[in-house]
Amino acid sequence: MSEQHDTKSNKEDDCCSVDTNSNTSPAKHTDDDGHNHNQIDSNSEEASGWKSHWQLLLSLTILAIMLTLEFGFQYKPQFPIDLIIYGAAYLLGGYNVLFMAFRKAKRFDFFNEFFLMSVATLGAFAIGSYSEGVAVMIFYSIGEWFQDSAVNRAKRSIKALLDIRPDEVTVIRNGKTQVVNPKEIVLEEIIQIKSGEKVALDGELISETASFNTAALTGESKPDTKRKGEKVFAGMINLNTVTDVQVKALFKDSKLSKILEMVQDATARKSQTQLFISRFAKVYTPIVFALAIGVCLLPYFFVADYVFTDWFYRALVFLVISCPCALVVSIPLGYFGGIGLASRNGILFKGSNYLDVVTKVNTVVMDKTGTLTKGVFKVQQVVTNDIDEKELIRITSVIEKTSTHPVAKAVVEYAAENATGKADSIEEIAGHGLKGVVDGKTVLAGNAKLLRKFSIPYPVEIEALVDTVVVIAINEKYAGYITIADEIKEDAQQAVNDLHKLNIKTVMLSGDKQSVVDKVSAALGIDNAFGDLLPEGKVEKVQALKNEKRIIAFVGDGVNDAPVVALADAGIAMGGLGSDATIETADIVIQNDQPSKIVSAIKVGKITRSIVWQNITLAMVVKITVLLLGAGGIATLWEAVIADVGVALLAILNAVRIQKIRFN
Repeated sequence: MSEQHDTKSNKEDDCCSVDTNSNTSPAKHTDDDGHNHNQIDSNSEEASGWKSHWQLLLSLTILAIMLTLEFGFQYKPQFPIDLIIYGAAYLLGGYNVLFMAFRKAKRFDFFNEFFLMSVATLGAFAIGSYSEGVAVMIFYSIGEWFQDSAVNRAKRSIKALLDIRPDEVTVIRNGKTQVVNPKEIVLEEIIQIKSGEKVALDGELISETASFNTAALTGESKPDTKRKGEKVFAGMINLNTVTDVQVKALFKDSKLSKILEMVQDATARKSQTQLFISRFAKVYTPIVFALAIGVCLLPYFFVADYVFTDWFYRALVFLVISCPCALVVSIPLGYFGGIGLASRNGILFKGSNYLDVVTKVNTVVMDKTGTLTKGVFKVQQVVTNDIDEKELIRITSVIEKTSTHPVAKAVVEYAAENATGKADSIEEIAGHGLKGVVDGKTVLAGNAKLLRKFSIPYPVEIEALVDTVVVIAINEKYAGYITIADEIKEDAQQAVNDLHKLNIKTVMLSGDKQSVVDKVSAALGIDNAFGDLLPEGKVEKVQALKNEKRIIAFVGDGVNDAPVVALADAGIAMGGLGSDATIETADIVIQNDQPSKIVSAIKVGKITRSIVWQNITLAMVVKITVLLLGAGGIATLWEAVIADVGVALLAILNAVRIQKIRFN
C-alpha cells in the first residue's frame, strides 16, 4: 500500500493493491504529476502516525459530537446547519478519497474503490442521511489507515536488509586508511573492518582469525569464526578486533547485493492466487455497480409501493459492502509477510508464486555433496603404483588447484606447500574429472569412469571402495588413488525425518559412486538413491519423476546442479557454499546450507497459503451475507460500513500474524 492517503502516490495506479516492488526497491519513480518519490522512504513510517491524520481525527470528533447531541440530548438537526457541519466533517475525513476518485474519473476509470465510496457517501447526503454518509467515509479512511500501517510493518524486514548494506568502508591505500563509498573499491584492495562494523564487500580474510555475526545473511545468530584465507561476505558483522579483508567482488556483485536483488524481485512477482484476485476485482467491481443500479431501479417494475429513496438507500448499502479491498489488500500482504518470514529465517523466495508451488511438493530430490553432507572432505588414504607418494600427491594437487570442487580442495589442502608445479591444457570432463599436463606429463585425475573413458586399466578393488576416490593416471598409466571422506550434516537426519512426516518422498542423486551414495542414503533413511550420475543423468531422473506426475523440489549447490534445479517445479539452492550459477537458477535459496531449512520453506508456504485462504473465505462469506441483507432492506449503511471495515481489518490482522511466527 502507498503511504497514508498521499494523493500523489503510486497507490492510484493500482487501487487496493500492495505494490511490493515499490516498497523494496531503492530506485525512485515518478507519478503522473511529475513528482519524484523515493520508494524506500524512512518517513513512510511517520506517515502512519496520528499527527499526520489530524483531519481524520477532527472529522471523527465532529461526528461523535453530533451523534451524541442527536441521541443523548434529542438535538434536532436543522437544515442547512446540519448539512454544513456534517459536510465539513465529510470533507475533512474524505477529501483524499474524493480527490482520488476525481483523478481516476478524468481517465474514465470509474470501477475502483475510491469512486465507489464517493458515490455511496454522496448518495447518502443526497437523501439526507448525513451522519451515515460521514460515517462511511470516516471508517473507510480509518480502514485505509490501518491497511497502510500493516503494509509498513510487513515491509520492515525487507527494509532492514537494505539497512545492513554499509554506506562507507575503510580502505588501506598507500599504507594509509581512508573512508570511501563501497562502490569506489576495486578488486584486490584491502579493507579494514573494526569491531562492531559491518563488512561492506565480499572478500578473503587476511587476518589470522576473526569472528562474525552472520544473522543478516543466514538467519543464524551463532557467531561464525573465520580463519585466514576463508571467505567473508558483505553483511556480516565483525565481533572482535580490527580485521583486514582482501576484496574479491565488487559492490554490485557481492552476495548481499545479490540477496537484495532476489528479495526485490520476489516482491514483484505475484502468485497465481494474487493474480486471480486482482483480475477478479476488476471484473467484480463493474458487476457490483450494475447490480446496485438494478437494486435501485428494477423494483419499480415489480413492487407496488415503490419508493425511490428507499431503494436508492439499499443500493448505497450494496455499494459500500461490495468494496473488494479486504481481498485485494490482505492477500498480497499475506504473501509479502510469507516472504519476510522466510527471509528472517535465512530462506529467500524469489517470488510469491513459489510460496504456492512449495506447498504442492510431494517429492524432494537432493544432491549429496554440499547439500546433505558438509562438502568438507579430508584425505584418508593414498595408494600408489610405481610412484613415490609425495610425488603422486604433488602432481595431483597441481592439477586439482584449477578446480573449485570440494574433493579437489581436499587434495590441495593435504598437499599444502608441496603443491608446486605448473599445470597446462586443463580440461574439465563433466562427471568424470580433470585432464591436463603437469611438468610435461599428461595427467588424469577423477573417478574410475575417467580412466575407463580413456581405456586405462586400473585395479578392480577400487570399485569396491566406499569412500570417495580420486584415481590418477600419468602418461596413460594407472598411478594410484586417493580416498577422501565427507561428513553428513548435523541436521540432515532431522530434515529427512521431517519430510517423511509431511508424507514427502525423498530421493538422492549424486555424481559420486553408488557405494558412497548407498552408505549416506542408508544412514539418513532416504527412500531412493542413485549414484554415478552425470549432470544429464540427474536431469533424466528428475524428468522421470515428473513423468509420474510428481511435484518436485530439487536441492543442490554445484554448477552441475543448475540444469536440474531449473527443471524442478521448485529449485532450491544452498546459498552458503553453492555456486553462483545454481543460486541464480534456483527459485528458493537457503542461506546457511542447512537441510532442515527445506522443511521450514515448505512450512512457510503452507502457513501463507492457509492464511490467504482464510482471508478469502472470511471476506466472501461476510460480504455475500451483508450484500443480501442490504438488498433486502435489512442492513443499514452503518452495518455495511462496519462489516466492510471490520472484515478488512480482520483479514489484515490475520495476514500480519505470519510475521510473528518463529521456527526453532
